[in-house]
Formats: sequence, C-alpha cells, structure tokens
Amino acid sequence: MCRIEAWKQRVNQLKTETCAVYLASKDPRVPWYAKALVAFVVAHTFSPIDLIPDFIPVLGILDDLIVTPLGIALALKMIPEPVMVECRQRARETMAGQKPTGWTGAAIVIGIWLLVALLIVILIIK
Repeated sequence: MCRIEAWKQRVNQLKTETCAVYLASKDPRVPWYAKALVAFVVAHTFSPIDLIPDFIPVLGILDDLIVTPLGIALALKMIPEPVMVECRQRARETMAGQKPTGWTGAAIVIGIWLLVALLIVILIIK
C-alpha cells in the first residue's frame, strides 16, 4: 500500500509541475520554442483523450509515462529558473483548488486521429 501512495504522490507532483510549466508558458520571459513544446505537453497531459488510448496494452501506458516527463524535462531546460520558481508556487495553489482539464488538448488529439485515419484511407485507395 505504501508504494501505491508513493506513486500517487509522484503523479500529483508531475501534474503540478506540468501546470507550473503551463503557467510559465504564459510569461513573456519564456522563449517561443519553449512555449510551443509546453503547449504540446500540457495538451497531452490534461487531455481527457490520449494520443494512444490506455486500453492498448503497454503502448497506452508508455505514452503517458514517456511523453509527459520527457516533455516537461526538456521544457524545464528552456524556461528561466526565476520564472519557474514563481510558477511552481502558483501551480500548487491552482492544483490545491480545482484540477484543470484540457478540452483543447482533446481537440488536438482528435485532430491527430483524423489525420492518421485520412492517411490510412489515402494509402488504401492508392
């Protein structure tokens, strides 16, 4: 039971860090390329629909375990530290209240699914 609680705590920390990175992306001191990466990572993390659904064995979970942490780690290297300190505090306050959901992220994921389906149809027709 203790390990489960440790995992839950780590997941919550990851979500809080993702929220902090999102808040940082709104700061004018953050470069545009960091903002673009953050938009993708946050949309993926908070989207109610996954890029690779969780019911697909192994791949569905690897999607969440790889994309979010690696995206956040890369974004953290691009964002100035003073900005992150401020945003982590704001994220803790935000996450303590209401957890955000990303309907924009869901729209992006659905768009990707539609593009993949279109490509498959084009390949089948040819």
